[in-house]
Amino acid sequence: MAALFEVTDLDRRIYTEELRDFLPDSFVDIHTHVWRDQDKTHSKEEYARVVSWPALVAKDCPVEDLVESYRLMFPGKAVTPLMFSIVGAADDADLMNGYVRDCARAHKFPALLFAKPEWSGEDVERKIASGGFHGVKVYLNLAPAYIPRTEIRIFDFLPLHQLHELDRKGRVVMLHIPRDGRLRDPVNIEQMLEIERSFPRVRLIIAHVGRAYCDEDVGDAFDRLSGTKDMLFDFAANTNDRVFERLLRAFGPDRVLFGSDLPITRMRMRRTCDSGRYVNIVPRGLYGDVSGDPNMGEVDPPESEMLTTFMYEELLAMKKACARAGVDRTGVEAIFNINARRVLGI
Repeated sequence: MAALFEVTDLDRRIYTEELRDFLPDSFVDIHTHVWRDQDKTHSKEEYARVVSWPALVAKDCPVEDLVESYRLMFPGKAVTPLMFSIVGAADDADLMNGYVRDCARAHKFPALLFAKPEWSGEDVERKIASGGFHGVKVYLNLAPAYIPRTEIRIFDFLPLHQLHELDRKGRVVMLHIPRDGRLRDPVNIEQMLEIERSFPRVRLIIAHVGRAYCDEDVGDAFDRLSGTKDMLFDFAANTNDRVFERLLRAFGPDRVLFGSDLPITRMRMRRTCDSGRYVNIVPRGLYGDVSGDPNMGEVDPPESEMLTTFMYEELLAMKKACARAGVDRTGVEAIFNINARRVLGI
């Protein structure tokens, strides 16, 4: 049986020399996707509102692939994932959430319900409780179809009627914020603040550091959010050590969570920024024809032979940020383990 993905000598050296001793022996990955290709509709509208390049890495990620990814990437470590699906507007959400529920029960992993905004608050809570989920994952692609992509707001896909019920039960909300301005967008910032003010029992996680992949994405967001006390940030699929350092200085390690966004962090790459737009640099031809994608670039040997995985790039960036921000071993343990266990109650 072929390996799920190649682990190169470069990968092994980076893990052994840079990451193995930096990471705790056991840790939690707060942001992972689990789904089966057979359950997807593959509609033409699937990527109308979001980037399509992640689909080049993996057509699906059954739970067995998730577990195998940890075995290959983190030898000697024990990783507990928080799992959720990846539901498109045309997909059968109950079917896909049901697969995650069954995987969570079989492997004793925590999981989130992928919630659709048209569900009532009572429906969401019933689905959470019956499936043993810890809360919800919400996503901008499920906002009503009539709203232009650039005008989608958080409350268009995380509606107030659901937030009231999620707050009543103190549920986890994994939030991927919308809008081209990303973290710096004033509408995003105001609605994030409103969630904290009006729904204080919601355990809000802002995914990907608010999609602040480039320095320009931050703006004055950390200053405006500095008065918050509860919202947390995961740094899934982000490799910007300067953004990470600013995050740590603004909020401290107790409000930062490790997330991978597997399976896409299996990608072999490094990320650069070009006038505020992130670009994933990959080996030429490894992921097919990417010439038409503004978020993708290619290199040839010998440069391509020096590319490691997206996962390791993310972790190396956080290691640099921790060193510069003065985060000690206790802080690293909080980022990778303690904070997530506190939020999930595990």
